[in-house]
Amino acid sequence: MDAIVTELQNLNIGKVKTNEPLLNHTTIKIGGPADLFIEPSSIDNLKKAMAVIEKNGLKWRAIGRGSNLLVSDKGIEGAVIKLGSGLDHLEINETEITVGGGYSLVSLATSISKKGLSGLEFASGIPGSVGGAVYMNAGAHGSDISKILTKAHILFDDGSMEWLTNQEMEFSYRTSILQKKRPGIVLEAVFKLSQGDRAAIVAQMQKNKDYRKETQPWNFPCAGSIFRNPLPNYAGKLIEDADLKGYSIGGAKISEMHGNFIVNAGNATAEDVLSLIQYVKDTIFRLYQIKMETEVEIIGR
Repeated sequence: MDAIVTELQNLNIGKVKTNEPLLNHTTIKIGGPADLFIEPSSIDNLKKAMAVIEKNGLKWRAIGRGSNLLVSDKGIEGAVIKLGSGLDHLEINETEITVGGGYSLVSLATSISKKGLSGLEFASGIPGSVGGAVYMNAGAHGSDISKILTKAHILFDDGSMEWLTNQEMEFSYRTSILQKKRPGIVLEAVFKLSQGDRAAIVAQMQKNKDYRKETQPWNFPCAGSIFRNPLPNYAGKLIEDADLKGYSIGGAKISEMHGNFIVNAGNATAEDVLSLIQYVKDTIFRLYQIKMETEVEIIGR
């Protein structure tokens, strides 16, 4: 690993660290170390890093701002690539915007609303990066990324780069082709928005933010929604009806504000969270014969 680190550092691609604790890079503040942690300073430098990773046969995965993610206490084997400050560019061309995968989704929604562009109001309270949002087709308030994305610039695990259209992304509920068939990193996204009334857009954004503050536990470290909604049912309502709000295992606790959130109430481990997830699955199936599936992505050793 030392030789790989030296090679990457000599290429001057950005931040390169070994044994970096991933609890510093996840919103739930849980996660063991990454063998190799890379935060490239540009798309070109990301490509250089990927070439080194491929040449040395390293396993790899990308993360954004660390929401919707539960990392094993034992960490992640191989390389973790964080899309951060080097991939947070933004270009606005009338109602079309091109934005880097590392751009904060909340910051983007706020910035765009002030310009009177409509289409991202739903994202006003969704933590995470643009890349992560495209990867999982993030959504809220009756809309999602698939409604506005024109195309996405993807770096695939063989080092190739390609623009995929909305149709080629094969979006469905909280998922895309990048999760199912073709693992890759979202470098950039192009969104088609519409001109709207600036005051109305900003007001809707604030309404969405206020709703999240009132109903979701953002005062505790958490990963966002834990379970997919087993439609026509809703995960939070099922968990609440099962009287599981406030139930805890170790430092992991089901939020008393919203049943579909597990919070890190104090030094929680990934094992605590996984045990609590399994307890919820078992309870909901026993009571309602409904199988719960996780929305949060569980990764690592």
